[in-house]
Amino acid sequence: MSLSFSAFHAAHRRLSILQALEGSTGYECNDSLLSTVLHQLGLQCTRDQVRAELAWLAEVQLVTVREIGGSLMIATATERGLDVAAGRARAPGVAVPAPGSD
Repeated sequence: MSLSFSAFHAAHRRLSILQALEGSTGYECNDSLLSTVLHQLGLQCTRDQVRAELAWLAEVQLVTVREIGGSLMIATATERGLDVAAGRARAPGVAVPAPGSD
């Protein structure tokens, strides 16, 4: 079964978010900075889409999310989220990193 382009794109956004968190101090980052990182990786998306991906990742317990002042979301990778980012674990709906991509 092949993924639609939008599902494929979402899976890569989610992996890229987890990998960005993996490389961040304290494994956390805000939604604005994550949006910039995704743009730099060629994964064009709105900040609302980033927030939707963070909510999805939180729902499947790959990140925790807290809001600051109602205008900023801070995401922190969970242990399982870090395992998925590194390719040590798999999660449906999240792309698998390419070998040697760390």
